[in-house]
Amino acid sequence: MTARSHANRTAPGRGLERAARAAAWGCALAATLPVAFLVGYLAYEAGPALGGGLFFGNVPALAAILGQRPVWDGIWPACAGTLALVALTSAMAVPLGVAGGISLSLFARGRLRRLLRLGVDVLAGIPSILMGLFGFALILFLRRTFLPQANTCLLLAAASMALLILPYVVGATAGALDALPDAMRLLGPSLGLSTWRTVAGVLLPSARRGIFGGVILAVGRACEDTAVILMTGVVVGAGLPSGLFGKFEALPFYIYYTSAQYQTPDELTRAYGAALVLLCLAVGLFICARAGSRLVGGRYGMEEMR
Repeated sequence: MTARSHANRTAPGRGLERAARAAAWGCALAATLPVAFLVGYLAYEAGPALGGGLFFGNVPALAAILGQRPVWDGIWPACAGTLALVALTSAMAVPLGVAGGISLSLFARGRLRRLLRLGVDVLAGIPSILMGLFGFALILFLRRTFLPQANTCLLLAAASMALLILPYVVGATAGALDALPDAMRLLGPSLGLSTWRTVAGVLLPSARRGIFGGVILAVGRACEDTAVILMTGVVVGAGLPSGLFGKFEALPFYIYYTSAQYQTPDELTRAYGAALVLLCLAVGLFICARAGSRLVGGRYGMEEMR
């Protein structure tokens, strides 16, 4: 075979490779450019509202943060309510989700394993509005039975949100543990370690990269959802969260309500500003997921060869 004939045969292969590469770049740009346009438009519309007044209105920042003076024209109460909701939701969902993922991956077998995976998948597919309806129905049940004074509140919203993100934490934990090689699973027993010492000292540290990333992404979902909190305790003008059984404000609901009910262009501009703050919060969580998965992630074998 001559060099010319070999070049003629490889030319179509190179052409297909270039076409596939161009198509891949086109798909990447098609997914990225609309997002960039939307972010740029949001930043343009929110630009006039950016500043201390967006968060605290005419109230001094320190007095607003400490709760000494109420904030009526800023988004600080909504920011504080969102942070409180995310913190409480994480405290409920993360330990239970990690424990559920461990049980699903390491201890469940046969039909029980399949049933548990089916239950997790079904729970992950439930729309958020149904989870909000579940929380609201729970309050109605408590009112008619054990707690006549029960009402929607921060605790109910966090519990409903924890149920919403729980399957994502379970799935991330189980997936990270399932991805470990068999040699890692046999390391603890070969050293004479008990089952729980193997899980806590060998498997979880090796899988914490995937677990941590999944947890952060689930928490990002919690800070953005509106349908759940709409029916379980969020109200406009509630101020800073007064406790677990009090009403609260949140950024997603503030954006929804203000953009639907605004009376002046300034109110709409504040809604754009709140949307940009919420977007920055979500992007910050995703960056933390990426950085945290690199810093605290368990690495072994070929993962070190890059």
